[in-house]
Amino acid sequence: MRVTGGKSIYGAAVGILMLDARFPRIPGDMGNATTWPFPVHYKIVRSATPDRVVRGGAEGLLDVFVAAARELVADGVDGITTNCGFLSLFQEELADAVGVPVATSSLMQVAQVNRLLPKGRRAGILTISGSTLTPLHLEKAGVPEGTPVGTTEGGREFTRAILGNELELDVDAARQDNVEAARALVVANPDLGALVLECTNMVPYAADIRAATGLPVFSIETFVRWFQAALVPRTY
Repeated sequence: MRVTGGKSIYGAAVGILMLDARFPRIPGDMGNATTWPFPVHYKIVRSATPDRVVRGGAEGLLDVFVAAARELVADGVDGITTNCGFLSLFQEELADAVGVPVATSSLMQVAQVNRLLPKGRRAGILTISGSTLTPLHLEKAGVPEGTPVGTTEGGREFTRAILGNELELDVDAARQDNVEAARALVVANPDLGALVLECTNMVPYAADIRAATGLPVFSIETFVRWFQAALVPRTY
């Protein structure tokens, strides 16, 4: 058997562009490597803090994200994703710059999820920051106009701790914030047939949200597992 080289790293098809953060990343979080049943390759984008990306519109950060994405490809990854749904703003630019498939945001699933649902049902979005998730973020991710959006803003723990980049996280309080926000979104929009979690830090609470609302829950985990399956198909 003969094989061909050309990469520095093998076996990690998915490269993840990480925000420069220090808050706890519990199992289920995209930035906790134990979340994934397959190897991934991380690259921290220095100066891209949660607040700067989510509340600051990632202003001035495109070049550093492109540079980091190119480094991941040079290392050997076959596809790129990010650990913040708000980076849908950079979808086109990153894809054009790196020459491999790019999946910046879990929000890119919304239109597809809608096609799975019965007539009269649609997906809703749960975000960490409803006040700064703009129509442009949604447009760049291909989210249909009028899609309902709920948020954990105003909760006790989750939004504050993550966007404040705090060193401690009350997991039970963060879970409650997510569950309460999801329930409120469903009550306000009884036609919902599924939920899409914008924030990659919401994944640890997906099962709780599913139990509380009875709706299917799509997240960055479901998106990246699908992405990985295309980059590295199973051999039969």
